[in-house]
Amino acid sequence: QVQLVESGGELAQSGGSLRLSCAASGMILSIVSMGWYRQAPGKQRELVAQRTSGGSTTYADSVKGRFTISRDNAKNTVYLQMNSLKSEDTAVYYCNGRIYTSPGTWSDYWGQGTQVTVSS
Repeated sequence: QVQLVESGGELAQSGGSLRLSCAASGMILSIVSMGWYRQAPGKQRELVAQRTSGGSTTYADSVKGRFTISRDNAKNTVYLQMNSLKSEDTAVYYCNGRIYTSPGTWSDYWGQGTQVTVSS
């Protein structure tokens, strides 16, 4: 099994910054990608940012230029640096990992979610 544990979500002021962390552990053979999704009340879960093991990154248009995703491959940890926060960034943020646990078999794993609240 694989576990993803997030941390860093809290209340922040508009214009402020937060840094989320997500550590993957367990029976990890290799990691295809790790990323962050978010879900605001009444809305569908959406991709925020994703980084592949090769270093390719994808960002939602709404966070480009404000958020940065990075990974520490040695620690199987992904970070999301969030700057210039806006009230519309308020959501539960979920870590996602696409992970091989055996040769030829990968699955999507999710963290429990961490609440980010931005006050204006």
